[in-house]
Amino acid sequence: MGKISSTARSKYTERIKEYKTQVEEILAKEKNILGIIDDDPDDSSYKRLILADDSLNMVSYYLLMNQLSLTFLGVKNENMLNDARKRIYQSIIYLEQVVTDYIDSPFSDYEEKLEMITNFNDSQRLDLIKKLGFSIASVKEGYGGNSRWKWSFVEIEGRFGTISKNFINLKTFVAGMDPRVEGYDIRTRHLSLVKDLLNDSAKRYREKYELSTFRIDDFKKAILYLSALKRLLSMLGDIGSIEELKKKIDIWKAKMDADQRKKETNHRK
Repeated sequence: MGKISSTARSKYTERIKEYKTQVEEILAKEKNILGIIDDDPDDSSYKRLILADDSLNMVSYYLLMNQLSLTFLGVKNENMLNDARKRIYQSIIYLEQVVTDYIDSPFSDYEEKLEMITNFNDSQRLDLIKKLGFSIASVKEGYGGNSRWKWSFVEIEGRFGTISKNFINLKTFVAGMDPRVEGYDIRTRHLSLVKDLLNDSAKRYREKYELSTFRIDDFKKAILYLSALKRLLSMLGDIGSIEELKKKIDIWKAKMDADQRKKETNHRK
């Protein structure tokens, strides 16, 4: 790649000014809201939903600035991509504080959390989840397939799947899965997305184990996501799919146990 001209740098700097200003304004707003939460924790869940959404807005600005770098300078702006990735993490943290990070737990363990956001309706929940998913996919695309952050996105996407599941209020959701009930289409799309995310997270953690880390903890996490999917389907009465999942979980557990024994044997040698 040739040397970047000062003219190109100046144009780039000028074009990103407005986006940097937007980011600074969001950071100031975030600081203010966090101060309010500290002083008065009432409605803190709703405030964290705002913070999560604002963090994703910041991601979009960082991605725009990276795209402008490609346009004017001909190179990725790794700093902007890294900031976008960190803001995705921050958005996830805010959402986990709202609905928990429980992967495979009884609904009763986090039901109380969902009671605190009853006015955040099904449509709003799905919109926020889709926005998070789009942000994750866009940052991954920005880095490219051979990025050193490749495997870190397995965790990000897993946590995304967990949040998406935990946004479902199972106390009311099952009754709402009647085509005659208003919002049925939204709930159907949400459920379909969650099923795909949990299944994909299981596959990706197993890939991470077999192709990168070789850590049993990653294989355990893969099985945990399958178990979470089985628990969800049990709540919904999807008997056929549950039986298939049980078989799959048993096969994966057998493989994991065999690998564990092999590692222990090799270690003793």
